[in-house]
Order: sequence, then structure tokens, then C-alpha cells
Amino acid sequence: MPRSNARLFWPIFFAVGALDFTTKAMATRLVRQLPRDVYGEWIRFTLVYNPGAAFGLHVGQYSRWIFMVLTMVALVILGRLFMATRQGDAIRTISLALVCGGAVGNLIDRINLSRAGVVDFIDIGFGDSRWPTFNVADMAVSVGAFLLAWVLWGEDTESDSVPVPAPAPATVTGEPRELS
Repeated sequence: MPRSNARLFWPIFFAVGALDFTTKAMATRLVRQLPRDVYGEWIRFTLVYNPGAAFGLHVGQYSRWIFMVLTMVALVILGRLFMATRQGDAIRTISLALVCGGAVGNLIDRINLSRAGVVDFIDIGFGDSRWPTFNVADMAVSVGAFLLAWVLWGEDTESDSVPVPAPAPATVTGEPRELS
């Protein structure tokens, strides 16, 4: 693991985790079930326990366990991407730290047996047109995933645009032969 990447990765990872943990703890104590307006009806806090995944994706009674395993598999893949990151590649390192920090934040909620699911509390929209309720970890995962996709797409485009040198022509030694 390149040292400069670790110096950038870990502070972002822990900041996302700490902010997510703190805001979820505050939401469970202060918000309860009633929506609280923050900025009119555009932004409000509404406490929701999500047993599924993003956007309310639910796969039955074993959703919690399925998403726990999927998160752990994703973290292994993200860890390998981090280990393969070139030293000094700040955008890729930041994106991986955001995704990993958010994934771990929601994983902790899934592991916590005293809760009915992941704590979501940020509610945006207008009137009855609302975005699915989310949390800080979800924001970090979304922003990080977008950045990571952008970085990986750029790397793929960069590798496609590098010309591949043609092999050198073969030289023939020895006596000429007749073709039959």
C-alpha cells in the first residue's frame, strides 16, 4: 500500500465513519418518527429503519444477512482496488475512502442487532414527491462510487488511446527456399 495513499485514505475513511455514526446517533435520539423540517418541506429529518439496501431494495426476510455478505465482498474488492492504486492518485484514493467509509457505516448498522435496519433520516423532496430517505454513509457511497466510476472510465479510456507498437518485421536468415 503506497504510503501517500494511506495518508489520504484513512483520515477520510474515519471521518466518514465518525460523521455517519454521530449523525445516526443524534437522529435516533432527537428525530424519532416525526418529520422535522430543516429547510421548509424541501429538506427534513425523518427517522426510518431500512432493513434492505439503497432505495428500499429488499430481498425478503434474509435481506440483512445477504446485504452484510455483499458488503463484505464489496469491501474486499475495494481493498484490492486500493492496493492497486498508483501512488499519488488522489481522486481514486478519495473515492475508495468514501465508498469504504460509507459501506462500513451501514455495515455497522446491519450488525447491530438492536436495530430494525440501517438508520436513514435525511428526507428531501417537495410535498408527496420525496427522494428515498438516506444517511451520511449513503451520501459517501454515492459520491465515492460516482468518482470511482469516473476515474476507472478515464483509466480505461487512457489505456484504449495508447497506441500499441506493431511488432518488428521478422528477419529471415539462411538460404532462400522455394515455395511449393
